[in-house]
Amino acid sequence: MKNKKSSPFPFGATLYDDGCNFSIHSPDNIVSLIIFTDSENQEYKLKTHDQIVYYTFIPNITSGTQYGFKTIDNDGHSRLLLDPYSHSLSKPLQYNSPLDTEQSWTLSKSIVVDHNFDWENDTAPNHPIEKTILFELHIKGFTQQCPHIAPQYQGKYLGLCQPDIIQFFKQQNITTLQLLPITSFVTESHLKENNLTNFWGYNSVCFMAPHPNYAEKDAVNELKHMVRELHKNDIEVILDVVFNHTAEGDHNGPCFHLKALDQNYYLHNNPQQYMNYTGCGNTLDLTHQASFTLVLDTLRHWVNEYHIDGFRFDLATTLGRDHENFSPHSGFFMAIAQDPILQKVKLIAEPWDIGPNGYQLGNYPDNWHECNDKFRDITKSYWLQQPNFAKNFATQLMGSRDIFSASRWPQKLPVNFISYHDGFTLQDLVSYNDKHNEANGENNRDGHSDNRSNNHGVEGDTNNTAIILLRDKQKRNLMISLLFSFGIPHLLAVDSLSHSQQGNNNAYCQDNPISWADWNLSHINDVFKQWLADIIAIRQQIMPDVIRAFSNENRNKNKITWSNANGTQITPAQWLNIDHFSLHIDLFNHDGELLYLINATDTSLTFNLPKSTKWSMVCDTSTQNIIVKDVNVSYIQHPHSLSILYRAN
Repeated sequence: MKNKKSSPFPFGATLYDDGCNFSIHSPDNIVSLIIFTDSENQEYKLKTHDQIVYYTFIPNITSGTQYGFKTIDNDGHSRLLLDPYSHSLSKPLQYNSPLDTEQSWTLSKSIVVDHNFDWENDTAPNHPIEKTILFELHIKGFTQQCPHIAPQYQGKYLGLCQPDIIQFFKQQNITTLQLLPITSFVTESHLKENNLTNFWGYNSVCFMAPHPNYAEKDAVNELKHMVRELHKNDIEVILDVVFNHTAEGDHNGPCFHLKALDQNYYLHNNPQQYMNYTGCGNTLDLTHQASFTLVLDTLRHWVNEYHIDGFRFDLATTLGRDHENFSPHSGFFMAIAQDPILQKVKLIAEPWDIGPNGYQLGNYPDNWHECNDKFRDITKSYWLQQPNFAKNFATQLMGSRDIFSASRWPQKLPVNFISYHDGFTLQDLVSYNDKHNEANGENNRDGHSDNRSNNHGVEGDTNNTAIILLRDKQKRNLMISLLFSFGIPHLLAVDSLSHSQQGNNNAYCQDNPISWADWNLSHINDVFKQWLADIIAIRQQIMPDVIRAFSNENRNKNKITWSNANGTQITPAQWLNIDHFSLHIDLFNHDGELLYLINATDTSLTFNLPKSTKWSMVCDTSTQNIIVKDVNVSYIQHPHSLSILYRAN
């Protein structure tokens, strides 16, 4: 590194051989720099040319130095602020409400970071989007109770890259981990009062600082080590990022940094009232240059310094807003599209927020893949409730083409899912009719009531063998529907372990065994884990080629046929009341055929198969076993089950 004189850019603490440059955006307050040492704290005045950006270069600063920014409140008391560009925090951030100026000096401090790290010639896996299998998990929750790793790594960044965990990922044949928020966050005061914790982490403080709680010693280097080891095993890492709001909340919330630095970071109805399109008290305004710059700098930071492979954006509609209006041509989307670093990574949107016209499914730009709640709701309804949803279910199988035009595949494939971190787990979908969120302390009022689930006769656990087997079959129905639909499959990682949250569909505050993956599997759940791994492997052999065939100039030459069990094509009128169907996909130029036999009735049906050479059985959800056999003229499909057959021409 070369010598560096004080400069307004880049923002944050930038380390050089002979010291560190500090810069902060602060048009609303004059700030000074505080350097914390063992002997005494040192205060430095900052330069400014425009009363907007304040900066200085301090010699002899080294990695690990703790710092913060001091400002004076209206009452004349000094307040210590975190650097919004903090790359690391000295300890987990905790506070007691109200957060006054005196308490601010006792909280976590920002840390100067040296990002030198031996990446060992790390190469990003860069899995094609049609081959991507998303595996959503919580850093702590997934390994906290895992008996296969050493206790010091359980629930930590390093736990996720231990050999047995990596081997599990590889056995499950997934390509990409999608991590719940790992940037620094804080637990809200009302949760602390009820002895609860913000477990999911959707309450960000410093966007660039990894959460200290998941580190054994050093969050920065341990997270890099985790990514490097996962990359060595061809596994991508996607971060769930929260830029729609911050942990500062509304006007009654705490002040950590942005509130004191620039009120225009947030949308306001008036100077005293924060607009709340997020349900969390405030809304970040990405039409404001400072907010926009902070978010773009953050994304590049994670890619450059941590080799992150992509992002899932929480409540992404907020990011494309100009106050009440959303646009796929907003500055945020355009900036990412032209950015040479960010245009290469995977981008996933949660395409809604709670503001005006917040639901924007299907309206994001190319190269943005959207979480498809239509697929989730309709697929669950078809298998678990069955109120004449066949037509809609068929549409979802084919990639929700009523919303996502196939002409934009694969750069705009939907992210299809059955279960997510919010809502029922897969096991609970087939085990509970109603949510059971009493442990959250809100008298079961929180969480969705529209679960579209089915307990199959008993609410919760049961020893009834028939119900257990039926639930297991329904899990297979849901997973096959997901894996063989046109889209990017998103799986909740704990579903591979058949984890139950005891009917809690909003376990955001449950840092305990309700949320921690249970690795002690019953026999039937162990069999399901292996079945799921095997069927994902088969999916990877078949579906990428099929999706590509619908993503090129010959896509309209592929043949799609919808038929009754007797082989007669279904008329538009028949779709209104049908409860079974077959889907025959015949790829152009004899590149293969795929056949779906779907029976949601209470009786077995004999399906007449398209005539030609024999079909190879891919799976039949009526059995736990992967069937390896050929089928020719017809096939008996058992009640409430489906089969996939394939023929390579």
